[in-house]
Amino acid sequence: MKILIPVDGSTNAQRAVDYVIGSVAALKEPPQLLLLNVQWNVAAGNVKLFIDQQTIDNYYREQGMAALQAARAALDAVALPYQYHISVGTPAEAIVQYAGEQGVDQIVMGRQGQGGLQALLLGSVVNKVLHLANCPVVLIK
Repeated sequence: MKILIPVDGSTNAQRAVDYVIGSVAALKEPPQLLLLNVQWNVAAGNVKLFIDQQTIDNYYREQGMAALQAARAALDAVALPYQYHISVGTPAEAIVQYAGEQGVDQIVMGRQGQGGLQALLLGSVVNKVLHLANCPVVLIK
């Protein structure tokens, strides 16, 4: 079984990781775990006129690794193997696209991420994933 866990560094995302860790014992064989962090595209408009692509890529990598740190530490602590990926784009669409590309069986995610005002303006990432995903989505409270 392939399980995708979108991670944004929030407490709710960490709860999803903890849920998967606690559920592994109930599975017949260890799942293949995929962690995904999606960075919003900051290189819009004229940004690239002032900042080179390498600096932008380094920023995405830094921010993504910071968001993944707690999830990776939790999985390392219980010796569960995983792969991680940092993507750039709109979170819901990037999550669903990555799930499709990787052929995941299930997406496990926190019921809300770091949203705030962005969630009010752009809509809930969770709602969009629920509507766009072609596989089961488990929401952790």
